[in-house]
Amino acid sequence: MATIKTVAFIGLGVMGYPMAGHLAKQGLTTRVYNRTSSKADAWVSEYGGSAHATPREAAEGADLVLVCVGNDDDVRQVTTGENGVLHGMADGSFLVDHTTASADLALELDTACRQQGIAFLDAPVSGGQQGAEKGALTIMCGGQQAHFDIVEPVLDHYARAVTLVGDASSGQLTKMVNQICIAGLVQGLAEGLHFAEQAGLDQQQVIDVVSKGAAGSWQMENRHKTMIADEYEHGFAVDWMRKDLAICLSQARHFDATLPVTALVDQFYADVQRLGGGRWDTSSLLKRLRKVQ
Repeated sequence: MATIKTVAFIGLGVMGYPMAGHLAKQGLTTRVYNRTSSKADAWVSEYGGSAHATPREAAEGADLVLVCVGNDDDVRQVTTGENGVLHGMADGSFLVDHTTASADLALELDTACRQQGIAFLDAPVSGGQQGAEKGALTIMCGGQQAHFDIVEPVLDHYARAVTLVGDASSGQLTKMVNQICIAGLVQGLAEGLHFAEQAGLDQQQVIDVVSKGAAGSWQMENRHKTMIADEYEHGFAVDWMRKDLAICLSQARHFDATLPVTALVDQFYADVQRLGGGRWDTSSLLKRLRKVQ
């Protein structure tokens, strides 16, 4: 299959909705499914394509099926479940899972797909809702090179970087590295801003200075203003970050890897949840420090 013309997108959350929209804008026939059907209907009203009652129905006739849901159980439900996409996909088609999930699940899906003659890539994304809307996500993929080469041009429609990092599950393992790094960066930024505030410094001026040096990061550039303003009703939710960090910590135990900072920041996020901030952006770690004083 040299050309992908019909795609199915499963999961129209804050990420999936705009990602699927980019595909439709590029002229791909796009079939969608969402657990809340009204969301799928709204998507069709905005972008065209067609909404379907089950993942299986959405996948029927699709050259490529893309999944972007919440966790391992959600992925299983929409892929191998009773009305999952694997029951509607044809031999020679492609399945790409954009969900941040476990490496074990990626291997499980790879095996299931091989048994049906379907190509599989685990392809978690980074860049958040803003990246999805702008078509500027970073996608880390696990799978076979030949399959990646065919799917990559489609993923390029909502990404600034798409990279094959290894065999099946390598994408998920790389995303774990991403989340481990983010946890430490956000906590460091929160502590830095808290220190500046307690010292009576102009926080914005401080960021303007240090961001031009070795302390600069994506988190600093994109989150410092809302952190200073104590605004967190946006971005990547703490609840989802804790789900991701739980995956990281579980995998670390399997590898006998030591992640003391990640484990500590995970508990700090638990504090934020207790403050009622489960849906706040991950940068709300600063909120916790302000509450402590």
